[in-house]
Amino acid sequence: MSHYPLVENLFGDDIAKEPIRAGFGRGLKAAGEINERVVALCADLTDSTQMSKFKEAFPERFVEIGVAEQNLVTVASGMARAGKIPFTSSYAAFSPGRNWEQIRTTIALNDQPVKIVGSHAGVSVGPDGATHQMLEDIAIMRVLPNMVVVAPGDSVEAEKVTKAIAENGKPSYIRLAREKTPVFSVEESPFEIGKAYVLREGSDISLLGTGTMSYQLLVAAKALEAHGIHAEVVHVPTIKPLDEATILHSITKTGRVLTAEEAQVNGGFGSAIAELISEKKPTPLLRVGMLDRFGESGAPEELLDHFGLTGAKIAEKAKAFIDTTPQYHREG
Repeated sequence: MSHYPLVENLFGDDIAKEPIRAGFGRGLKAAGEINERVVALCADLTDSTQMSKFKEAFPERFVEIGVAEQNLVTVASGMARAGKIPFTSSYAAFSPGRNWEQIRTTIALNDQPVKIVGSHAGVSVGPDGATHQMLEDIAIMRVLPNMVVVAPGDSVEAEKVTKAIAENGKPSYIRLAREKTPVFSVEESPFEIGKAYVLREGSDISLLGTGTMSYQLLVAAKALEAHGIHAEVVHVPTIKPLDEATILHSITKTGRVLTAEEAQVNGGFGSAIAELISEKKPTPLLRVGMLDRFGESGAPEELLDHFGLTGAKIAEKAKAFIDTTPQYHREG
């Protein structure tokens, strides 16, 4: 059994749901209470990104930049150089989507501890459509030297992530979803930057997820039980740096890997795992996510189903993969 505490009604219809960004809002306010060096800057989306909680508590430490995302991060970099711990927030389509060059040059290159918060990421943004459904952010942020990249699995974890990143002294990117998603972790569930967590133990395949997809993998693992398949679910909130030891231990045990992300698989989380196993332990891999295409407008649940990102759809893909792919490097 896994030692990672999960909610009791994990698969119940009454499982609590909350936007992951709400956890960020609480975490930022808490971080501000802990450390007076924490400041916040927003690009005219204070309520949407949940930065409003910090603004209300610490108005003298909040800066409204306006619709000027390049300014957002360059001002933050200057504040970091002056000794502050700046958090910036906008929609991920705009930051890091619009201001990546400024993030690269003023933050990452100078190793300044600015915390870039990209909200409304993934296709579950819904009716706003492809222009606002940021799918490439994992890819473009994890290639930056010095950058830490984290995608919390739920709102409870997002609060922990925010407080931890406030104190890590590094350029960091936090990826947040817009819609309410299941809260599968509890207050006692661990979070540490650079750590992955086994949510469910298994022997037939390792299901590696990040962000919103980790819960969907739990649903998929339960569905696979009906076929006699024992899937191990590993939650990987920190995409960079990867917890290589935990991931490779799981892969060695199961001999097959499936990754899931609400983002482009090309260059994204699935690619990070492909790079790791190709160098350390070549193993059959199936990447689930956005397959070289943009999103569409629709209801969040409709889009997740359409793009095969629900637990049920992932279970179907995993079974087909298992039926046609032998296990490699299995222990015993």
